Amino acid sequence: ATCGHGCKYGECMGPNKCKCFPGFTGKTCNQDLNECGLKPRPCEHRCMNTHGSYKCYCLNGYMLMPDGTCASSRTCAMVNCQYGCEEVKGQVQCLCPSSGLQLGPNGRTCIDIDECSTGKAVCSYNRRCVNTFGSFYCKCQLGYELKYTSGRYNCVDVNECVTNTHRCNLHAECLNTKGSFQCKCKQGYRGSGFDCA
Repeated sequence: ATCGHGCKYGECMGPNKCKCFPGFTGKTCNQDLNECGLKPRPCEHRCMNTHGSYKCYCLNGYMLMPDGTCASSRTCAMVNCQYGCEEVKGQVQCLCPSSGLQLGPNGRTCIDIDECSTGKAVCSYNRRCVNTFGSFYCKCQLGYELKYTSGRYNCVDVNECVTNTHRCNLHAECLNTKGSFQCKCKQGYRGSGFDCA
């Protein structure tokens, strides 16, 4: 079985037929499935979609049970947590629905952890880190685009000279470089390459 465009988060099952891993959808399994929009809803109260998965959390005054349901709790109601809470040995602790969030100074609301600036996120060569609320993802560096080559997705250099996305002067030559381009005035002209006289 060969899948010409590849199966990003799945496996190739037949000619251009992808079987997506749980949490992903699309012809090439490249889109995140928003489980929170499914019927029946996967969470009893509130749902937060994450990359390839989801997290359940409860309204204030309820605590998240191991099976994902929300149980009423008088003690939780008194603490006034943003995303529900859990009771551990009689102590009430507020919860955050993602490892990319941490409890704020008040111990009740969750604040985002910027994985890109703390160095917790590791992106492969040619990719840059983009922080999101509660998580992060890796995106191709500027001057590169995501392409399916030799059986996998890679960040490939964009040839600005071929795609005509350069800003070289009419009397200049465009030279492609890794992740960028350069402009050189043609013979008989002088200047920066962006301006030639």
